[in-house]
Amino acid sequence: MIGKLNHIAIATPNLKEAAKTYQDLLGAKVGQPISQMEHGVSVIFIELPNTKIELLEPLGETSPILNFLSKNPRGGIHHICYEVTDILKARDRLIEKGATILGSSEPKIGAHGKPVIFIHPKDFNGTLIELEQV
Repeated sequence: MIGKLNHIAIATPNLKEAAKTYQDLLGAKVGQPISQMEHGVSVIFIELPNTKIELLEPLGETSPILNFLSKNPRGGIHHICYEVTDILKARDRLIEKGATILGSSEPKIGAHGKPVIFIHPKDFNGTLIELEQV
């Protein structure tokens, strides 16, 4: 079921400053900001040869990463995203095995324009997992 690592998401209180750090210190290829109103975040992707880094900044007063940043004011790793070929099949298998899908459990469209779901951290050693259909 699990495919390639799609990205590692890092929450940050300041998206532009975080992107500048990756660009200036590491020479990384930095994308443009993308507002994801449905997810309550703005994102910038950092392109790497083998995966991506997704920088996340809260968007709005109900952003799901505000709580994370209140506990980690400087930011930090928020979630890991893996690719799957069939998001509904993956979701159903996870539910059957007892995993908790966050939200309504219905896939939403993510920053890459593809369906995504999130799995509760309690099911994966304290790590929030995103699955994205490829």
